[in-house]
Amino acid sequence: MPNFSPSRHRPAPRRTEHSSPFARAFLLLLLACGATAAAGRAHAAATATPPVVSNDPEAAALPAARIDAALADYRRWLDRIEERNLVAGLATAVVVNDQVRFERTLGYADARSGEKVGPDTVFRIASLSKAFATALTGLLVRDGVLSWDTRLAGVLPFFKLKDAQASEQATVRDILGQRLGLPRNTYDRMLEDDVPYTELVRRLDEVDMACGVGACYGYQNVAFSLIGDVVYAKTGDFFYHQVEKRVFLPLGMHNATYGRESLQASRSWAHPHRRIRSGWAPFEPKDNFYVPPAAGVNASLRDMEQWLIAQMGGRPDVLPADLLEVLHAPVIATPSERVATPWRRARLKRADYALGWRVYDYAGETLVFHAGAVQGYRAMIGFLPKYHAGVVLMWNCESAVPSGLMPMLLDKMLGLPYMDWAGIDRPASRSVDPPRLKPKRKRRS
Repeated sequence: MPNFSPSRHRPAPRRTEHSSPFARAFLLLLLACGATAAAGRAHAAATATPPVVSNDPEAAALPAARIDAALADYRRWLDRIEERNLVAGLATAVVVNDQVRFERTLGYADARSGEKVGPDTVFRIASLSKAFATALTGLLVRDGVLSWDTRLAGVLPFFKLKDAQASEQATVRDILGQRLGLPRNTYDRMLEDDVPYTELVRRLDEVDMACGVGACYGYQNVAFSLIGDVVYAKTGDFFYHQVEKRVFLPLGMHNATYGRESLQASRSWAHPHRRIRSGWAPFEPKDNFYVPPAAGVNASLRDMEQWLIAQMGGRPDVLPADLLEVLHAPVIATPSERVATPWRRARLKRADYALGWRVYDYAGETLVFHAGAVQGYRAMIGFLPKYHAGVVLMWNCESAVPSGLMPMLLDKMLGLPYMDWAGIDRPASRSVDPPRLKPKRKRRS
């Protein structure tokens, strides 16, 4: 096979009325395969039994009256957020048993022009993108194109870690399961400062290992994105194109794209906003963290509804049940997640990372979850596989208030004691308004 040299990810041509709807941004010029690697591997065992994820639609059912009450409360909480202008714009949906039971948008896609957020308004979804990368990988594994245990060094000639043995051991499962052994968020700050991804992956061999491959959790964006290089090497096709063909198109995710140019070419897109004295002010999105596998997806609420249905087993023609079981199976324990926020401290009995997903023991129930954040955008998605019930939220500012809504809704659905995780019960005052924020680096979610 030819030996390609990596170069910086290049945007695809901007979409126009006369171009294909799948001509997306962000072509990945990646690498082809090289020499084979030696054998050897070490796996670490978790100290407790991970939660079991079930995709059986007959597993259980939440009481209908409880769901109705939860949705009524959710509507009321969103009303408070809208009345107090706590977000620039927001889109959210609740799916139960493959049906969209609730859909709501509020606020502005662009406060300057007055354009409102709608169900087809496109947001950056940041690290929620990782699950699209793992889903594509799983489909390629089913096709026999690669395996979860494909060694990176056998496919990517440039891949090296500081520990030579670790370089030979590292597999696809290790990078997608966040257990490569590097310190958390390796090179994220440099990626934020617009250092090219292709330069950073060639410098992984300068980083001291935090542990052996497979032995500890260390969340990554740069190393995770190596899956894009692997996909190109194994298929000869660009990563973003494979996701469009295998996931976006068959699921009917008609607004989903990769890259900043495609975001801004969307018919309706949510501008990032910052808080000002008179309300909210839009600003231009940055290319930062538009590394496709880790954080490159743009999607609308309608797109994410279809994605949520598929992840809960409602589209076995696209994502079969046996594949979902693999994607949602815990790979490495993440004990620090249990104390990351008040609702996690109160509700989580265990936290693990799967393949592009977090898996929590949420008050005795399995919750499959992920959050994402880049400058001016936040997103959350989570579902209870046992009950086929899930929620997605996206908002275009750095307010922390909406991040408490998901656990509040889950509490209500599960019949748990009410807790105001979003802080919306407090009297309207400056204390509950989102603060005016300086531009931040990507939150490591």
